[in-house]
Amino acid sequence: MAGILYIIPTPIGNLEDITLRALRLLKEVDFILAEDTRQTNKLLNHFEIKKPLRPFHKFNEHKTVHQVVEAMQGGQNAALVSDAGTPAISDPGYLVVKEAIKSQVAIECLPGATAFVPALVLSGLPNDKFCFEGFLPQKKGRQKRLKQLANEYRTMVFYESPYRVVKALKQMAEHFGDDRQVSVSRELTKMFEETVRGSLPELIAHFEEQPPKGEFVLVVEGAKE
Repeated sequence: MAGILYIIPTPIGNLEDITLRALRLLKEVDFILAEDTRQTNKLLNHFEIKKPLRPFHKFNEHKTVHQVVEAMQGGQNAALVSDAGTPAISDPGYLVVKEAIKSQVAIECLPGATAFVPALVLSGLPNDKFCFEGFLPQKKGRQKRLKQLANEYRTMVFYESPYRVVKALKQMAEHFGDDRQVSVSRELTKMFEETVRGSLPELIAHFEEQPPKGEFVLVVEGAKE
């Protein structure tokens, strides 16, 4: 019988957020696909789990995905993890899931940690309908995408590097207008977790005064319908 591919979310900060099922499966699988083996080793060592690790990231996934699928077709069970959060959500994972489906390998995706859900809930902005944009293009296509989103009526969720937070907020103010409300969460579940809310100009001023540090989620009010 063919093996199973388990998609296993890992904590985005607080290690207590891993599930009992995730820990059990990490102990049971034959090997673990890791975005960064060094990061995953820290997690495994904390929970005293010893399993073979295979690097699987955006720089090698196209070269190694067929070997991974063949191993599962041969009966081995694999776990896919990213450095933090749910694999394939702005992280590697889509390709191996796609190839596993094509090869009729069974897949199970565990529920678990992901940064945008708590940031969206904490924002206080409407969350009955929202769109997840992940990371904006760093250069080419960035302005075009923001222009396309100017009339998006749903709440919008973005991931952003601390080095581009102020730039992103300024570009959003330019394309969306100064009256848009925004909520910026950083370091979710970690010691210095913080959520700041206000208009785009207010948050620009805030982060110009207090340079951004950590991992960021930006939740932006949609256009008026």
